[in-house]
Amino acid sequence: MKVMIRIFIQIVLAVLLPVNACCFNVSVSEVAGPDIEYQAVDASAPVDVSLMTFAKSVILMEKSTGKVLYAENEHEKVFPASVTKIMTILLVCEAIENGKITLDDSVSCSDNASSKGGSQIWLEPGETMTVHELLKATCVYSANDACTLLGEYLTGSETAFNEMLNSRAKELGMENTHFDNCTGLDDTTDTHLTTAYDIALMSRELLKYDFIKEYTTIWMDSLRNGETQLVNTNKLIRYYEGITGLKTGTTDKAGCCVSATAERNGMELIAVVMGSENSDDRFTSARNLLDWGFANYELYQPELPGNVVLTVPVNFGDKDSVEIVIPEIPSVLINKGKSAEITVTVDVAESLEAPVAEGQKTGVVRVKSGDKIIMEYDIVSAENISKLTFLSALLRLITSFS
Repeated sequence: MKVMIRIFIQIVLAVLLPVNACCFNVSVSEVAGPDIEYQAVDASAPVDVSLMTFAKSVILMEKSTGKVLYAENEHEKVFPASVTKIMTILLVCEAIENGKITLDDSVSCSDNASSKGGSQIWLEPGETMTVHELLKATCVYSANDACTLLGEYLTGSETAFNEMLNSRAKELGMENTHFDNCTGLDDTTDTHLTTAYDIALMSRELLKYDFIKEYTTIWMDSLRNGETQLVNTNKLIRYYEGITGLKTGTTDKAGCCVSATAERNGMELIAVVMGSENSDDRFTSARNLLDWGFANYELYQPELPGNVVLTVPVNFGDKDSVEIVIPEIPSVLINKGKSAEITVTVDVAESLEAPVAEGQKTGVVRVKSGDKIIMEYDIVSAENISKLTFLSALLRLITSFS
């Protein structure tokens, strides 16, 4: 009997009160989506990090959030040397992911690629190697000829590949970067420039491809059935706990550079060191930055409260309630040992008025550190709910009597 009375009331209201307003009485600000730049909990560093770095510019970034933990002169334009090759490796990974090429593809060496100086595996014109072998030579030995050949294979020419390098850099937000080539050779250019920050951006993008670590963590290997020995130019591979890569570079103009990446307890850090006077300073700086980051920060996975509702009542709709979608909360970057300060609140509308559109905002999840909001996410409806018409309400009333 109560159901019939409620349906009768809805018929009257549907006719007399054609209101579309929502009864969402929770005050909600604009909410960032999944690509929000998270902020770490404010805290003072226990040591002076500047005393631990020996370079023109440095940056320490956490991979999953993109949060910069420490930086010096990170936007100063510098020569990157072979750290440039991170972009080539990234484009190869993307081409493999998209099915454009495979690791098993055979590539014939061009005259242009074979002529590249500096670090090389001495490719001969017409010699064939697989993408797998060329990628290994580029990642491990920083081979300029292998790197150039990969670029030519992707686009048809070195010139076209240079355009691709700069286009992708622009897409990644590398605002202070211009590549004249894919190798980092800078003897004949003064415009092949980037920054520590921009290198961190492309390093972060490359780390999305886990399989590349199978190459960047190789210490020693070989090509041509053992005839050509490869030794990694990144000495951190030998001894740094959790090291995952990534790329070194050295020229007279650039000095000694490295983008060093490492992962511990589910957190991966990117330490970019540019313009050190010698190789030991470069690796010492990278190691010190990584050590400091792991000692002072951690990723924490917030959890939703246990009493979260999964539906919201709907007034004047062809259904009485709507299912809602509560987003998964990603890990947040916090100062180590501060997880007790993290709280999660879920505010859901008391009710909605039809029509309700799929994806319509129905609430908000807030992640806080103390009183400070560090993340917000929309809760949305999972389906469309049409407004109850007089005819549909009448049919429901008739159905309830049958």
